Amino acid sequence: MSYFLTFLHSQLFVTPTYPTSDFSNQVLIVTGSNTGLGFEAVKHLLRLNAAKVILAVRTVSKGEAAVQKIVATTKCSPSRLDVWPLDLSKYDSVKQFGARVHTMDRLDGLIQNAGILTSNWETCETHESHITVNVISAALLGLEVLPKLRESAKKTGLRGRLSFVGSDLQYIAKFKEKETNGRIFDALDAKEGADMSDRYNVSKLLLLYYVRILAEMAPLGPESNIIIDNTTPGACKSDIFRDEVGWFKRMVMNVGISMLARTTEVGSRTLVHAIKPDLEPQAHGAFLMDCKIAKYVIKLSH
Repeated sequence: MSYFLTFLHSQLFVTPTYPTSDFSNQVLIVTGSNTGLGFEAVKHLLRLNAAKVILAVRTVSKGEAAVQKIVATTKCSPSRLDVWPLDLSKYDSVKQFGARVHTMDRLDGLIQNAGILTSNWETCETHESHITVNVISAALLGLEVLPKLRESAKKTGLRGRLSFVGSDLQYIAKFKEKETNGRIFDALDAKEGADMSDRYNVSKLLLLYYVRILAEMAPLGPESNIIIDNTTPGACKSDIFRDEVGWFKRMVMNVGISMLARTTEVGSRTLVHAIKPDLEPQAHGAFLMDCKIAKYVIKLSH
């Protein structure tokens, strides 16, 4: 019950702060940025003087179309935007993206926004799709970019930021698979008996665990001056859920969205906050909600 009260208060009475931090001269990457939250986050970063923003997208043509829209809306120079392919359902794509990152002169921050939400069972890279995309590939991408972020922080003297977009739905994850006597990933890969209504929640809980462990392994200091955090945009009017559903379920969903959900622009403010240059050091390893460090926490021994 406490989570639902927190959720309702957040959605109905809290408006994330409009971003005002200065990103001058900085180079940033936003994954899943051709639409929705990532798209709006890119526009904010450009408004805040980012020198270059890379749109990491699964389909390059869609990324290029997004760039045209952004340029038309913000009137920014097209030279401040690049489109790089990244498919989180394929580990080779993540590794190739990482190799390209290693060739960059500078990288100041990454918003790991891309993810999936589906009620359909699918597998990619031998694992159920939520686990591959939202957890394993997200973790792999973080490890791929961390060395460049560290290198850039030493070169510029500015603290780098690595943010993973999670979800407050992690608070209500049933996570029945944790009760297995074997490997949890094996339990998550079993199609029979899988609770797909809980799988997104579980994937975001596992992502939080990863972020906390990575932050512990890479404490803030001279050798790793990078804030690593996990943030939730809250419930937003987004197109992440693309499954075909019956008319009644769709009607109920639309009513709920219209009553509670934030616009993608408002939700994107939380993504920008999570990588702002003046982010407080206490955010390292933390879960951020409504542009603040969440007080409602989950123990690692879940």
